[in-house]
Amino acid sequence: MEHLQALSRVPYGWLWLIPALPLFGAVLNGLLTLGTAHKPGRVPEWLTAFIACAAAFGSFLLAWTAFIQFRSLPESSVLTQDLGPWMDSPVFTARFTLQLDALSMVMVVFVTFVSSLIHLYSAGYMKGDPGFGRFFAYMNLFLFSMLALVMADNLLLLFLGWEGVGFCSYLLIAFWFGDEAKAAAGKKAIIVNRIGDAGFLAGLLLVYSMSGTLNFEALQEHKQLFTEAAATIACLCFFFGAAGKSAQIPLYVWLPDAMAGPTPVSALIHAATMVTAGVYLVARLHFLYVLAPWASLVVAVLGALTALLAASIALAQNDIKKVLAYSTISQLGYMFLGVGVGAYGAGIFHLITHGFFKAALFLGAGSVIHAMGGEQDMRKMGGLLKHLPLTSVAFLLSWLALTGVIPFCGGFFSKDEILWRALATPNSLFSPLPEILYFIGLFTAFLTGFYMTRMVTQVFFGEFKGTQEALHRIHESPKVMTWPLLLLAVMSLPIGWIGTPKAIGGGNSLGQFLDPLFRLSALEPNGLSPRLEPVLMFLSLLVAFLGVVSAWYVYGWKHVLSPKLLKLIPGGPKTLEQKYYVDEIYETTVVRWVKWFAGMVSNYVIENLLVNRLLDAAVNAGAVVGRAIQKTQVGLVRAYLAYVALGAALLIYLVLR
Repeated sequence: MEHLQALSRVPYGWLWLIPALPLFGAVLNGLLTLGTAHKPGRVPEWLTAFIACAAAFGSFLLAWTAFIQFRSLPESSVLTQDLGPWMDSPVFTARFTLQLDALSMVMVVFVTFVSSLIHLYSAGYMKGDPGFGRFFAYMNLFLFSMLALVMADNLLLLFLGWEGVGFCSYLLIAFWFGDEAKAAAGKKAIIVNRIGDAGFLAGLLLVYSMSGTLNFEALQEHKQLFTEAAATIACLCFFFGAAGKSAQIPLYVWLPDAMAGPTPVSALIHAATMVTAGVYLVARLHFLYVLAPWASLVVAVLGALTALLAASIALAQNDIKKVLAYSTISQLGYMFLGVGVGAYGAGIFHLITHGFFKAALFLGAGSVIHAMGGEQDMRKMGGLLKHLPLTSVAFLLSWLALTGVIPFCGGFFSKDEILWRALATPNSLFSPLPEILYFIGLFTAFLTGFYMTRMVTQVFFGEFKGTQEALHRIHESPKVMTWPLLLLAVMSLPIGWIGTPKAIGGGNSLGQFLDPLFRLSALEPNGLSPRLEPVLMFLSLLVAFLGVVSAWYVYGWKHVLSPKLLKLIPGGPKTLEQKYYVDEIYETTVVRWVKWFAGMVSNYVIENLLVNRLLDAAVNAGAVVGRAIQKTQVGLVRAYLAYVALGAALLIYLVLR
């Protein structure tokens, strides 16, 4: 309550333009594409790309302007703009109201900046594609949906953006829908997300039934209306929705298949939009999760287990994009571990740092695939460092940022902050839990260094393992692709300093910026001496370094050991290559039976009982009516005159009644 009383809502008249610009770009490019569908090539690619990139960069400039304005306001201020009523009835009212507080401000600036660079990169990557205009219309629509999600001041408007990013991800993953496998990947993504969205919707209805409002400020003000049981159920429902969007156990299976879309789409989904939505949702509802320790426990445990599971699967994947996909799932697990233990600022900190280096890694992978003529199998690469110097430098910088080998790498500080808070935050529900979560996270850091170094050695070092024809075709990507890639890669190194811990002399500026929002909800670490933080930091650094060195020894220096190493894993390398057979288990236990039930309902209930029976009944009724009318045809004029008289009398009665 004390926090809410100090809240200052400041009207800001240009707030609507931040999401409106990409929406305008999507509509304009969509109309241009539809208008020339029968005459491809009528709209120049440069014009389409200019509209989309200008919309994205314009949105970023407006977001940055709002950020400057926000920084000049007193603590706990919120920029708002009410765009009018949405739903207005005696029982429910909803308005189109946008807001920028500390959390949404960080997200909006981050999302628009990274998305703008991905849009620019896409202009080179998608050049010559028949669906060029359609692609950029979808990309702008994707950005609009994510901005609507993070700028919403209520759960209903957030849910609108939530569904929007899910729909856009389907359109972009299945962008090349002529390929049956790519179309299937898009369907898998939207179906799995619909399952998670059912949980979100259940949580939304429960929250409204308990409080009578969906506005975040009002919900926090009336959080005393929630019992612990109600808050726990609601938070578990919301986390189930977040697990779908952010690819956590048990709904992570769609994200690796999402690599079927163009590589810039993968970068946008993994770095700036779709998968960050679930982490944002939990952080946004921090005031509810602090009332539900069991729900927070579930978030932390499943986050840690997802991080470990995905990192282990990444060890044996050979598709360069699949390795990065499982890396994303693993890093998202770290974020949920952070917000699950009450370190909401640390979770958002890792979301930001991860967005920069993962976007650079995916764009770097796209540059490699572009140079290799579409080849994605790392076993057919090697030695690309000398053929793709700019791409290689960008990829290697991003690799350092992700593995966190040296303190200057972006991902080190955010990951270490999560591990520290996992160990330092007491949990009264299960006393050994902090230590277990910490060591799971620490071992996952080792695996991260290992699988990422395996990728780097196979792609950029050693001898080229492809064909001579492929070798002669290799070329560096155009500047419109390499410059955004290099900028993201370079920025991924110092970005970690925005939240550097005070233990090593940092000011933790991001934590200070978010502190007014999370101050009453975040659990303060205790039980460990602050002097222990540098020791744990060194241990985290050492473990990541061992992962890198081990992989370099196995794959870079003594490559012959790699098959023997994988055979030490229970079940052999096949288990990891097949991703622990989770897709096959789902196919056997869920998908097959759902298809059988759907077929039974459609064939026997809908078609046989409803359609066929109704048609038979209609035919029989027509026959009965026909026979009845037939009996009136007696062939006598006086009978027909009597029918006419009766009809006229009935008509007069109905008119004069």
